[in-house]
Amino acid sequence: MQGLLWFLRLCLAALVLVAALVALPVSMAWSAAPTIQSLAGETRPQSWAEPLDERLNLYRIQPNLYRSALPDNEAEPMLKELGVTTVINFYQRSDSAWLHDPKMRQIHLPFHTDRVDDTDVIAALRSIRQSQELGSVLIHCKHGQNRTGLIAALYRIVYQGWSKEQALAEMRGGGFGGEQRLDDAERYLQQVDIEQLKIALEGGTCSTSPLALCAMKAWIVDMLKV
Repeated sequence: MQGLLWFLRLCLAALVLVAALVALPVSMAWSAAPTIQSLAGETRPQSWAEPLDERLNLYRIQPNLYRSALPDNEAEPMLKELGVTTVINFYQRSDSAWLHDPKMRQIHLPFHTDRVDDTDVIAALRSIRQSQELGSVLIHCKHGQNRTGLIAALYRIVYQGWSKEQALAEMRGGGFGGEQRLDDAERYLQQVDIEQLKIALEGGTCSTSPLALCAMKAWIVDMLKV
């Protein structure tokens, strides 16, 4: 009888050991997963966007510029508290479903990162800068990751003097999520001519190319005025 009890205890100990070994990798992976709380700690560069609300993927890029995922009805009071006066939306759906305050401006500039061009980027960056003259600005797409991440990175480069490498590091490591979907955004960022973007933005043109569709439309309008 004692031998049987000893055998059962040995089996139980073996089961406990196996369960612990199975759970260990899961526990390590969970603890290593980035969260807003951990990213806000000492290891996060102070120059990176400041995490504010995990549910909305809401971050402060600078005192008058924020980024997030698609907001909902609960977000409007928070945005008012932050002083946001303009919401710029890169997602295909309008913000009218959740944004009801007529004093908060809505700018809808939808695009896809797999076919983004300089015209999309110039329109977004110009809208941000013009809107900042009226108050704080929120930029967002659906998840607040690749489209928003691309425009935020280009804002860093064009207006804050960051290098492409610095902007890419924040885009991929900032805790915004969706790293597996950033390839198109990263490809555009690596290839874009930043100096040509700056020239277009400063010159008031809609694209870096005079043959762009928006430039041709503007030329036709000017010709009709003559």
